Amino acid sequence: MKILWLKTELLHPVDKGGKIRTYETLKYLKRDHEVTYVSFRNSTDSQDSIDQAVVYADRLITVPLDSPSRYSAAFYGELARNMASSLPYAIQKYKSARMRRTIELILSGHYHDIVVCDFLTPCANLNGKVPAPSILFQHNVESQIWERHYRTAANPVKRAYFYTQFRRMSRFEGSWLREFDQVIAVSEADREAMSQRFGIDNVGCVPTGVDTGYFSPVAGASSNRHDLIFTGSMDYMANEDAILYFADAILPRIASAVEDVSLTVVGRNPSPRLLALSQSNPRIRLTGAVADVRPYLAQAACFVVPIRVGGGTRLKIFEAMSMAKPVVSTSVGSEGLPVANGIHLQIADDPKAFASHVVKLLTDARQTRGLAERGRTLVTQKFTWELAAAEFGRICAELLARKRTRRAA
Repeated sequence: MKILWLKTELLHPVDKGGKIRTYETLKYLKRDHEVTYVSFRNSTDSQDSIDQAVVYADRLITVPLDSPSRYSAAFYGELARNMASSLPYAIQKYKSARMRRTIELILSGHYHDIVVCDFLTPCANLNGKVPAPSILFQHNVESQIWERHYRTAANPVKRAYFYTQFRRMSRFEGSWLREFDQVIAVSEADREAMSQRFGIDNVGCVPTGVDTGYFSPVAGASSNRHDLIFTGSMDYMANEDAILYFADAILPRIASAVEDVSLTVVGRNPSPRLLALSQSNPRIRLTGAVADVRPYLAQAACFVVPIRVGGGTRLKIFEAMSMAKPVVSTSVGSEGLPVANGIHLQIADDPKAFASHVVKLLTDARQTRGLAERGRTLVTQKFTWELAAAEFGRICAELLARKRTRRAA
């Protein structure tokens, strides 16, 4: 197959969930298929980011786009201008006349067998239905994320803003889901949510994977007995909310039972609120961007996922499990992953229950070992990226065969 893959960013550095899932999927698809990858190029993208595209694409086409830094004056100016738009800000910021012309020119050549739109964001530059067999790769149910932001926000101004973004995203998401021949979700929960929210039945599912060779237990590693860890991009609102919530509602309960407990937050671009938190709370350490999260995972005693807002599936949980680390998560944090509470990880939404599970794992070596071993066994046997990419390829081939059969008839 000749695949045209549309995305809004280059994949290197491969440092967040959406990039990881795309990178691993394309890396395997490229073995048997020809991939043309189209994305924006930011002025901060290094030459290495461009050169590394050869790993996942046969052909790279980029269009320049510079977005303002979060929390800058230009960023807030964009937010203000978006108030008059019908589009959600997360979509509008990627609108580009040059990208639209580029995509239209590529499509006019009718060279590609199938077109994959990776996330909803590239739809900002599509001119209606794609004139080729098309797939929308939905890593999340985007409107669901904004709805959760709206429902959990305590500040009335933020709540009103999130509600507006939720309503705009619902309209945009619903209209574009119907434009594609096939939608691919990353979990059965997301597949069902999209079907129910938008009344569509053309949704397939590709499971989350993990590189079990890369994320493997470190022999002889000495973990800090009471150090907790969270990993993720810290300029992502759902992750920021998770750490603020954990610090306020959960960590003090753990500290009352485990005096020297600490939390290491590993991830790029922590927000000003998180930086202030780490300065005022000596139990919390922010690393910022790191080249490799594995040494931090190896040293931790327990992996925590106190996420209240989000969608899709958390790759971070499978990565921690693959390194044989016990995991405590909220139900939203573990949503969509085929894991069993009390068998592969502990799930709790109440702060008291969440803290209780963490304390138990920090003080009961037998329970910790059993949870970690069962989690590692689960991901190594059933959830490799090679299996996930093979399923993606199967769905593409099936769609292409179906379209050809209809044309022949």
